[in-house]
This record gives sequence, C-alpha cells and structure tokens, in this order.
Amino acid sequence: MTSELFKQIRQILNSDTRRAIIGIVGKPAAGKSTVVEQIASEFSPDLVCVIPMDGYHLSNETLIELGKRDTKGAPDTFDPVSLIALLKRVKNETEAEHPFPIFHREIEASVQDEGVVRKSARVIVIEGNYLFSREHGWDGLFELLDYTWFIEVDDQIRIPRLIARHIEFGKTPEEAEAWVRRSDDSNAKFIDSTAGRASNIIKF
Repeated sequence: MTSELFKQIRQILNSDTRRAIIGIVGKPAAGKSTVVEQIASEFSPDLVCVIPMDGYHLSNETLIELGKRDTKGAPDTFDPVSLIALLKRVKNETEAEHPFPIFHREIEASVQDEGVVRKSARVIVIEGNYLFSREHGWDGLFELLDYTWFIEVDDQIRIPRLIARHIEFGKTPEEAEAWVRRSDDSNAKFIDSTAGRASNIIKF
C-alpha cells in the first residue's frame, strides 16, 4: 500500500538531490489522512514535512459572501493562489522557514501559521483533493510537484466512511447523507477525472 511511497521518500533522503515535493491526491475519505499520519510516524518532521491542502479552505465568512457556503469543499472554495505561492517559496527559498495554515474540522476553520516547513526539511508531502486540477485556479500547482500519487479505494468503503466523518463532526445522519449526495459526490467525480495525471497509485 504505502511501502513504495515510503521507499521513494527514503531514496530522496538518502540522495544528494534538492528538496522534493510529493503530491498525494484522493477523493474525500479515500485515506489521505491515514497515509500522512503513517508518514509522520515513520519520518522526522525535521526531514519530512506534511502540508495539508485543507488549510487553504476559504473562511466560512468569505464563502457566505460568495454564496458558496453550501458547497464548502468544492474546488472553487479554496485559495489555490496562496497555496501555490507557498510551494514556490518552499521549493526555491530553502534557507528560510515557511509557515502554513492548518484546518480544524471541529471548528470548521484554519489556524494561520500553525504548521511550518523547517529549513532542514528535504521532502515536502502535500495532500489534498485538487492538486492535479487544471481548473478553478489550481493549474499552476501540478508543475511544482516532483512526484505524484493517487489513492484508489472502493466507493463502498469510502462513502460510509465519509458519512460517518460528517456525523462525527456534527451533522445528523440525514444531513450527512444529503451533503455527500449534493456536494461530496460531485467533488469526487471531479477529483477522479484528474487521477490520470498521477505517476503512482496507492490502493486501499
């Protein structure tokens, strides 16, 4: 499952190559968080830094102003411009530390500058839904990735997991199922359409 990814990370750490950025994409509840948790437990944060795309959610206040609060999580409800700018700094300014926001589902908001890419980091792992997209302002991101992975998981496993996650964070079962049908399902189809850009596959 993740053994080939871990092998790739070790090869980068053992080489004399420049800092590398690895992009991991998957549908909602595909297992991205599980993969990065395994990475965090396997490698020192001094060497391998994980950046979650979710930190770049637009705020609820901004989404309300834009009339997009009910589609939060869609590709046009993030701030890809700021994320792309961060990755450019991370890639080119290796002698500096680079803070980034972390999203917290329990408060449905990001905490600014909670994460940091340390100067010592050799591998940057960014995970999210839309890293391979050419639309909605995401098109400048893919070219910054040195290695690309897509997580494949059967929807019969993924969708109940997704509904359970929505319930865990405050939705009723009915609200959770409706949200998945209305929002998450269309997002998943969009993400799946970008999967062909990945050079590597993780199967769960």
